[in-house]
Amino acid sequence: MKLGYNTNGLANHKAYDGLRLLVETGYESVALTVDHQLLDPEDSDPDKLRELKNFLTRHELQSVIETGARFLLDPKIKHSPTLIDPQQDQANRRIEYTKYCIDVAAELGSQCVSIWSGQKFSNDSFPDALDRLARNLEPIIEYATEKNVDIGFEPEPGMLIDTTGRFERLTHLVQSERLKMTMDIGHLFCLNEVPIASYIEKFSDLIVNVHIEDMVVGVHDHLMFGEGQIHFPPVIESLASIGYSGGIHVELSRHSHDACNAAQRSYQFLKPIIEDAMSS
Repeated sequence: MKLGYNTNGLANHKAYDGLRLLVETGYESVALTVDHQLLDPEDSDPDKLRELKNFLTRHELQSVIETGARFLLDPKIKHSPTLIDPQQDQANRRIEYTKYCIDVAAELGSQCVSIWSGQKFSNDSFPDALDRLARNLEPIIEYATEKNVDIGFEPEPGMLIDTTGRFERLTHLVQSERLKMTMDIGHLFCLNEVPIASYIEKFSDLIVNVHIEDMVVGVHDHLMFGEGQIHFPPVIESLASIGYSGGIHVELSRHSHDACNAAQRSYQFLKPIIEDAMSS
């Protein structure tokens, strides 16, 4: 497994300044959040994409593509539109954006494209929203299959698919070898899906991407390591025991103002734990 960092925690850096910071720190993987300053679909340029691919190759950086930019598609509503938007024309915008991200992943050789459901509208029922999500996932999965790219679906607190149990319900409706899981360690802990190691073992065949941060039970707030309640060695040991070889990506999107320090502290905290787990 390779320790990585999500570029949503480098929002105040120029794209390559942030990437160089990760390389210099020692990170071996990067979760590339498609956003205004990096891979913006409205400013797509094959030359820029080749430049990024060359950078990743030169520095031996593994990658995944993340779709969690807050205001990329709508400058007024966070994360809007989503795959469960009741207006199909709006959901289609998310579908086309995700296809663009799949194209990027295919070109870069990224491990997956990480997506999520979005929040349920207040006047919507869970079954209706779930059915809509499944329908809108179909063209994404079909396109991902054509491009030989995995989709890492992330359960997230506050969204329609918040728990691993609800993720399982989704997989009953959308059956594809391309539909895998982005597992966020803090999200599991937040929603009391513990012990975390047991969930890692349960979904070992589906985990294609890992997000990591500290957190406290019941509060969805991504915290610096040591500021929450998670005991990390058993988590990392469990990932090692299932033979996970992908990226473990630090996700501290609200720490961009202190990114240099946050990236360094995260690396110094996690790297020894990973080394111990992989050597035992």
